[in-house]
Amino acid sequence: MRVSSKRSAKTPPPAPEPLTPLVDAHTHLDACGGADADSVRAIMDRAAAVGVQAAVTVADDLASARWVTRAADADERVYAAVALHPTRAGALTDAARAEIEALAAHPRVVAIGETGMDLYWPGRLEGCADPQTQREAFAWHIDLAKRTGKPLMIHNRDADAAVLDVLVAEGAPETVIFHCFSSGPEMAHTCVDAGWILSLSGTVSFKNARDLREAVPSIPLEQLLVETDAPFLTPHPYRGSPNEPYCLPYTVRALAELLGVAAAELAQVTSRNARGVYGLH
Repeated sequence: MRVSSKRSAKTPPPAPEPLTPLVDAHTHLDACGGADADSVRAIMDRAAAVGVQAAVTVADDLASARWVTRAADADERVYAAVALHPTRAGALTDAARAEIEALAAHPRVVAIGETGMDLYWPGRLEGCADPQTQREAFAWHIDLAKRTGKPLMIHNRDADAAVLDVLVAEGAPETVIFHCFSSGPEMAHTCVDAGWILSLSGTVSFKNARDLREAVPSIPLEQLLVETDAPFLTPHPYRGSPNEPYCLPYTVRALAELLGVAAAELAQVTSRNARGVYGLH
């Protein structure tokens, strides 16, 4: 999720020890400083140096949806997802729907997202879409995912019940991904039982994310992805510094420790999952 394009002024984390293969299942390369083909390639070169072979860069507004498709064309390691973020759902006009549909047909767009429900920001963020507007936009994106046959990438903040209600009412697409899953064990069990995919970010390394850390052991490895959500949610011990796809090994090692599995095994499994879920080649 992002509500601002501003980057942290803090020093970026050092490059981690390489861990491969990895796929960053959700990032925002434009907010990481990607402005053109050269800067996108530079970001991905830094990622490749530590084992991150591919990344899905995700739109949150219409301008970003246009940009992510260009980024995916600029570098073969980059794929795209298009949608309007729930907080921006009020901008889903008829013209916006038509343009997002056209962009969703791009061969390097591999998911519809991020969409969903955000009940944290209404009343806190000026211009944030109200819950009813978010629900209507979420339902439209669900339908688009079904019509395109592409995975639905969900943003869920403080909205477990609301997200589930819409998915039940509309009927979930074949493939559902909960990006930056941050809920507790009950929600994890619900998602796992439904066959949905849970993508974990640097949040899993935060010691105060108790509900999430309790939920993690109940997630089967075959339903697990890893992501940076860069430039946000930089993993411990660099929390608050600017995140980038090259930081993904920090999260994977923290997650491996929590699960009691080898980091190399987790890298292999999550990379295979991402390539299968998104249809990456």
